[in-house]
Amino acid sequence: MDKPAHRPKRTRIQREKRELIGEAALEVFAQHGFRGSTIDQIADAAGMSKPNLLYYFKNKEEIFATLIHRLMETWLAPLREMDARGDPQTEIRSYIRRKIEMARDFPRESRLFANEILQGAPRIFPLLEGELKELVDEKAAVIAEWMREGRLKKSDPYHFIFAIWATTQHYADFDVQVRAVLGENRGGEGRFEDAARFLEGLFLG
Repeated sequence: MDKPAHRPKRTRIQREKRELIGEAALEVFAQHGFRGSTIDQIADAAGMSKPNLLYYFKNKEEIFATLIHRLMETWLAPLREMDARGDPQTEIRSYIRRKIEMARDFPRESRLFANEILQGAPRIFPLLEGELKELVDEKAAVIAEWMREGRLKKSDPYHFIFAIWATTQHYADFDVQVRAVLGENRGGEGRFEDAARFLEGLFLG
């Protein structure tokens, strides 16, 4: 996927307009996916005309590229911060906690990413097999070393990471289902703390 085009330094108004468009596009893409979304929908959600929107972004692809690269930076930050010199229990617990916090705070971004993956990742596959794979290879090696040292229970380090992704992102992608099943008494904000504690026990118990 092409990276967002390089542009001269923008004014404050231009930055604010691009943020407004990005916020509107995130809502539209999260609901309809890339294929099902249109510039007209994004312009309408941003409260501006299509020609005005196209002054700030040349097409839908550029808006999506901007969002997905920003998303990946945010999404990968917790894994990047896993420190090989740290205590394995503390590092894994921190990673689980941050992923649950992201599920709570960035549900639309999670759905945007999930929609792209379900379509076969046509716009981000180079990023997946490049930057993402390199990072996961690095951290899987760290986890494997902790396992060899007997500091974590032995398992496949890649599937260990995949399992953390799957269980934490469930609370973003399937939040409606989670709240419905938990009911009014347990479906409030405390569900994220409950999930974090459970997953800590699951992966570290």
